[in-house]
Formats: sequence, C-alpha cells, structure tokens
Amino acid sequence: MAGSRQPQRLFLQGVAAAFMFAFASLYAQIPGLYGRDGVLPARKMLRPLGKGLWQQLWEVPTLLWLSPRLGLDTEQGMELLSLLGTLCSLGALLVPSLRHSLLYLLLWGLYLSLHEVGQVFLYFQWDNLLLETGFLAVLVAPVWPPRDKETGAPPHADVPFWLIRWLLFRLMFASGVVKLTSRCPAWWGLTALTYHYETQCLPTPAAWFAHHLPVWLHKLSVVATFLIEIAIPVLFFAPIRRLRLAAFYSQALLQILIILTGNYNFFNLLTLVLTTSLLDDQHVTWWLGTGRTRWPPASQAWRLLTTLSLLLELTVYGLLAYGTAHYFGLELDPEWGGIRSKTAFTFHEFSQWLKMVTMPSVWLGLASLLWVLLTAVYRCARISRWLGKLKAAVQLSIIGAATVAMFTISLVPYTYMESETNKQLWPGAYRLFGAVEHLQLTSSYGLFRRMTGLGGRPEVVLEGSYDGESWTEIEFMYKPGNVSVAPPIVIPHQPRLDWQMWFAALGHHTHSPWFSSLVYRLLQGKESVIRLLQVEVSKYPFWEQPPTYIRAQLYKYWFSRPGEQGLWWRRKWSEEFFPPVSLGDKKLESLLTRFGLQDKNSGRPRHSSTSLLPRALHWLRDQLTPLAPTMLLWGLICSVGAVHLLQALLLPQRPETAGGEKNMPPFQKEKGGNDRSQAQSSEGSRNSCKGTRRKK
Repeated sequence: MAGSRQPQRLFLQGVAAAFMFAFASLYAQIPGLYGRDGVLPARKMLRPLGKGLWQQLWEVPTLLWLSPRLGLDTEQGMELLSLLGTLCSLGALLVPSLRHSLLYLLLWGLYLSLHEVGQVFLYFQWDNLLLETGFLAVLVAPVWPPRDKETGAPPHADVPFWLIRWLLFRLMFASGVVKLTSRCPAWWGLTALTYHYETQCLPTPAAWFAHHLPVWLHKLSVVATFLIEIAIPVLFFAPIRRLRLAAFYSQALLQILIILTGNYNFFNLLTLVLTTSLLDDQHVTWWLGTGRTRWPPASQAWRLLTTLSLLLELTVYGLLAYGTAHYFGLELDPEWGGIRSKTAFTFHEFSQWLKMVTMPSVWLGLASLLWVLLTAVYRCARISRWLGKLKAAVQLSIIGAATVAMFTISLVPYTYMESETNKQLWPGAYRLFGAVEHLQLTSSYGLFRRMTGLGGRPEVVLEGSYDGESWTEIEFMYKPGNVSVAPPIVIPHQPRLDWQMWFAALGHHTHSPWFSSLVYRLLQGKESVIRLLQVEVSKYPFWEQPPTYIRAQLYKYWFSRPGEQGLWWRRKWSEEFFPPVSLGDKKLESLLTRFGLQDKNSGRPRHSSTSLLPRALHWLRDQLTPLAPTMLLWGLICSVGAVHLLQALLLPQRPETAGGEKNMPPFQKEKGGNDRSQAQSSEGSRNSCKGTRRKK
C-alpha cells in the first residue's frame, strides 16, 4: 500500500482552498479591472482570429470564446467563470467525493481562461504557481472516488504526487539562488531584511515590530533564509524519513513567518500545501491523533539500520551547521552578545558552484523519480489477482508516462537560472516545452530577486482637485497612504490594483501603461474603478462629483520610530510622478492612444439582455458589491469551518463490524487490536458490574 494517502488528501484540500481564494478574490475586482469601464477591459483581448472555434481555443486557451453563445459579454463571462470556480472549489472542500481529476481539470481550465485575458493584473508568479499546481492536482486526484472497502491508495498514487515535491524543490531552490545571481547588494550584504519589512508591497502590523528587531538578528535571518531555500531543499529527496520531516518543518516555519509579516494572498498558503509532499501517513496520523505509531520488531539488523540512519542524520546536520558557519562567517560578538555574520564567498565562486550543482540536481530528481516508479512497479507485481494486476499496470503506464513528461517539461524553465546547464538539456525537452508553453503547465520561479526601496519605500499618491490649486489625496484601502493608518491584514485576498501601484512606483509612469487608464477612469468617475480604491464609496472624496484634475506624487515612506505616538509611517515628498491632467487633455489622450487604451465604446450603455443568466449575474453582482472582498473571503472560510465542525459533531465515524483490524474503530486500532487484552477488559467490566449489583 502506498504511504502517502493522507498527505494527498491534505494536498487536494489545500489546492481547492487556494483556488477558492483566487477565484473569489478576483470576482470582486472584475468590474473595476476588466469591465467595459474598467482599467484594462478584457474584451480587447478576445478579438476574432478568423479561425475555427477549436483552433482559437488552442491558440488562446480561454472558455471566454463561448461567452457570446451564452448571451454574455466578456465581463459577465469572467464573472461566470469566477463564480463557477468558487463553487467547485468550495464543493471540493466540503464533499470528499468531489475531489477527483475531472473537477481539478475544470478548476485549472477556468483559471487558465481568466489568466489568458488577465493581462498585467494576473501576471504574478503565484498565478503561474497555482496553474501548475492545479494541473498536477489533476494527476494526483483519483479518476473516480475510492470505494469504502478500499483502505489503501492504488499502486501508482505516489508517482504523480512526487511531482509536487519536485515543484516545491524548484520553487524554493530557484528562489534562493536568484537572490544571489541578481547581485543585489542587500542580499549579498545580508541586510535585505532591514529593508524588506517596510518596503514589501502590503506589510502587516507585525512587520512594523519585525522591522525594529536588532540588525544582527536581521542578518542572521537572511543567513537562515539562504539555508532554508538553497541547502535544505536537497533533503526533500533524502531516503531517511526524519530528514524529510526536518525539511518540512523548516519550510513551514519560513512560510508562516512570511504570512505573519506580509499580505501575500494565497501564495504562502499554496506553498504550505506543496510541503505536504514531504509527509507520510504515519506523521499525518500522529498529527490528527487517530493512530499509534507501530515500529518493526527490534531485531539486530533493525538496530544496526537505525544506528546507521541516526549517524547519517547527525552527519547531515553537522555538515549544514559547519557549512553555514563557514560560508557566512558566523561568530559570537562578546561585546554586545549578538552573532556576527558576513558573506564569505564571492559572486564568481557562487556562479561556479551553481554551474557545478545544477545538472546534478537534475540527475538527483531523475533518480528519485525512478525510485518512485520502481516502487510502484513492485506494488503492482504484488497484486494477487491477474485482473487487478492488469488494471494497475495500465494505470501505472499512463500515469507514469504523464509524470515523466511533466518532469521533462519542467527542466527547461528550471534551468533558466544557469544558462550553461540549460543549453545541455535534451533537445526533445525544448520541443515538448514549446508545444505546451501557452498552457502554463510549468513555469520558472524566483521570488524577491532584488530588494527595492533601499533609500526609502517609493509610494505613488494620487491627488484630485476641482480648481487645480487645492489638492485632496485619494486614499486606497490597502496600500500605504495616510501615515497614521495601520497596515491592514488582507490575506488571503489580493488587491491587484494596490499591488500594481507598488510596481508602478519603482519606475516611470510610462513603464506602467495601465496607470494612464486608471487616471482616465477616475476623471470619468467610473464607480467600478472607484470601488477598487474604496468599497465604502463615501470615503472617496470625489464620490458626488468626479475631480476636474488628477495628478500623482511620488513619496518615500519609512516605518515610524518607536515612541512616535499615533504614527505608523513617516514620509517625504520625492518628485512628481504623473502631471496634472483633465478630460480632453492632450497629454492624457496621447498616452491613451500610445498604449492602445482609448476606449470608444466606454460611454455607450451596456445592452440589457432579457436572458435569465445575464440577469442572474447582474443581480448577484448588485448584492455582493457593497461587501468588502476580505469579508467575502473570510465568510467563505468561516462557512467551510462551520460545515466541517457540524460534520464532526453530527456525523461520528461509524465502526465496521467485520474484517479484522482493518475494519476496527479507531480506538481499537490504537490498542493494537489485541483480542486477549480486549477480552480481559470485558471480563473486568463484567466483574465490576457484578460487584456493583452485590453492593446494591
């Protein structure tokens, strides 16, 4: 029996939760981002290609091509796909029998459809990660739900689940490597975290406290980050179980700390879902408290194997400790009681090391995959009935081929971080990757490549005016603005406009063409765009009448110092980011024309359809518009929690009466199913009852 059925269940539930957060969060923002009066209308991305429907679906894989056949425009089609994705993922969370391949294929197809027209607001690495994880979930999930009498996973179950571990390795290893290959002085100087907490896109209140920790602790935390992201991922493929569990807890700790100090939507939650590939049934059962660990008989061979395993573990931990201390110059500082650290290697030395280990890491992954495949073949061979053996062999052949193909495809984006290794790959890998690249089956990753805001956090502040003389700041709900407002807690929602405002501040406004469209929509007073800034439109200073002029200023922000009462931020004016413009201004019209954002159909009223589906979508939008996206998502979370709680209280596990220990209730399994001890317990109970009757 495969040993990862419980982790696979956790993985499938986690993927469903990530999809639910992504769909629901995007649904709340569709009118303002992609509607006909939005910042980047999505209908411009679906111009007829003059080809057949199936060819259009292959070249631009989105189900939104079917919207006109349902009487919907592109905006309503996106709303329908988002709602359908939210409901399907919610169903997968609540009903175990829905967690099968077809449902996850539908979720992946729905999100890919939205991604194809999402433009810059859906071009984040976590969107690519969700698409790749969602497609792998199609392979991991059963084609049909297992029957009640099936207590174990099929022989091939661990084969596609191995791809999750490989994806986690690629994500973490590449994220650590790019921090050094970028030559960012903050990462090389180990000072990145002295800037990160206040310069990240959407910090939490905890980030303020983390920012004011001692500098030596920040530098030591950077060293720990390199250790967790570069060195420890190799242990994902370790043959010793405890090494994999140690790797799991190190990755989980890093993700939890990031969640506490930054609002990264569903990204860190999805990364935690990927870490379930490092677990096994035994450990998950120990978590849940539903079973007792059973150890093999303590034979001499077993004792010898245990001793060797322990020695190997201690050797690995010792090498990690020595390597960390050596390459980062760790030493105690007797003067102030901290730990000194510095980067004790050069960029050239790291580049040579990366060139030396990238191809071996590919071979390590291949060896690990072959071991999983051979183990699955062995399980198939142990099946007694020839019909079951034939069925398992066919399933393993199909799943195994798909797994090997996915591994081969992933090598191309994985080796982007080291060009020499990328050139050495098998040419067929490039052809296979090129054939399916537009389906977003696999991607390259590398988070926090460079640390920004070393001289202060750049922040764009919009201002509006009626006369061009007195200006009023336009506040956003989530991004920093008012220095006395605390950073919000937004997770798992992603306010995509606020995120792009952070990127816009890093360069000239012409590097962010959508910004001109945002200014244009605010001058027009479009409600759908205003609600991206403030759900409670009464807080928007120009709600009753749109401003005549809009401009944008660039400020530098810093966290306030301890003791500054009532302030979370300090700021200083830097420069003008966007000049004052009004409707009809030649500068604004020129920018809109230059970037292809001139919308001639914006002023036309939407055609009111009499069909039931468009009217239902319009009614639902009216009901949910006043609700903040964070409240919508947390309402879904509370609903899922309440349903699971009711199921636990009202539907206790029903014990089975036949079939030996396999069918025993959990409390009997914990006792080991010992008939003699159960008989003694029953006899003792009867004697106790007799004694009670005699007393009476």
